[in-house]
Amino acid sequence: MPQHPVAPLPAPRVLTQPMAMELLTPDVAVRIDTTVGYDSRDPHALSIAFHLLAEDPVVWRVDREMILTGSLQPTGDGAIWLRPAPDGGLLLRLGSAGQCAVVRCEQETLDRFVRDTFVLVPQGTEERHIDWGPLLSSLRR
Repeated sequence: MPQHPVAPLPAPRVLTQPMAMELLTPDVAVRIDTTVGYDSRDPHALSIAFHLLAEDPVVWRVDREMILTGSLQPTGDGAIWLRPAPDGGLLLRLGSAGQCAVVRCEQETLDRFVRDTFVLVPQGTEERHIDWGPLLSSLRR
């Protein structure tokens, strides 16, 4: 089977930004410190690390395009749902119905971060940043 030349992967690029969010409960909004991150080796998603009481943060991975869509209209899939808040924020529902957390963040701040990820990895070029080698090697076994 002929081998096709493989273009070298671009150097990995990483963005991180601390961001305050609020856990919404029926009685009160509780401030949560988070770190939003992006790694060009996982080009479709960003991570949101919630720094809670445990030593290790709770990390959720969210599709970057879903965040932009959720800023304009309700969207989601599975355990992640987003929608604009009436006050200009963005609401994230994380978890399955009945066992979920609703978190509010500043929509403009998160949108700006997502736009910065598109500067690093433009839409439509994501596959050039993924290391397909390990997957292909496992399929050849």
